[in-house]
Amino acid sequence: MKRLSRLGALLALAISPAAFAHGLFCECKALDAEQVRCVAGMSDGAAAPGATLDVIGYDGKVILPGKLGADSSLTFRRPPDEFYVLFDLGPGHTVEVDHSEINTL
Repeated sequence: MKRLSRLGALLALAISPAAFAHGLFCECKALDAEQVRCVAGMSDGAAAPGATLDVIGYDGKVILPGKLGADSSLTFRRPPDEFYVLFDLGPGHTVEVDHSEINTL
């Protein structure tokens, strides 16, 4: 009986949604003093073309509504004010990159 309950617990773990979950990543780097390039996707290497990647001001307003290109990247002009980048695949699946984390040239 004990062995059967262990087998049931392992089976439940194997089919749980968490077992299929993948983390997200978003990396942003300055290409020069004016341009920033962000690449985003899944931590297992899966690309995310067409996913939302918005540039948002600290006031909450979207400065640049964006979508990742075929190579899962987006290049944009660095805003003059403070901002963050939001990679959004839906509720509970977001990554934010603050402007202070993006290198400057």
